[in-house]
Amino acid sequence: MGQELAHIALVVDDYDRAIAWYSQKLGFDLVEDTSLSPEKRWVLMAPKGSSGCRLLLARAASPDQLAAIGDQSGGRVFLFLHTDDHEGDVARMKGNGVEFAREPEVQPWGIVAVFKDLYGNLWDLIQPNR
Repeated sequence: MGQELAHIALVVDDYDRAIAWYSQKLGFDLVEDTSLSPEKRWVLMAPKGSSGCRLLLARAASPDQLAAIGDQSGGRVFLFLHTDDHEGDVARMKGNGVEFAREPEVQPWGIVAVFKDLYGNLWDLIQPNR
């Protein structure tokens, strides 16, 4: 049996606020939003047209989890988003108010820029060389 990474949990402060940001600013689709209890939901987001790994928005349920929001990776780039239209995506994201920590630069393996999500998590936006 093969394996694949299905979801990455991202700790958030509020489900609806996070859903709005990822859908409006990045253009992600809301794949699932299921209520599990009055306080807990199963919320999956993914880039439009993606069939791979999903982003699981997990609302903080403790003071430690609340403190980790925006710093789940200790300040390193945490998530990696591939694109086939780097220039267009950067322009669209900037137009939507997304903050870039590092402007696009060409590397031997492709083009990369670093942006921040609403919590300050760092993401690489990468267009790999084909």
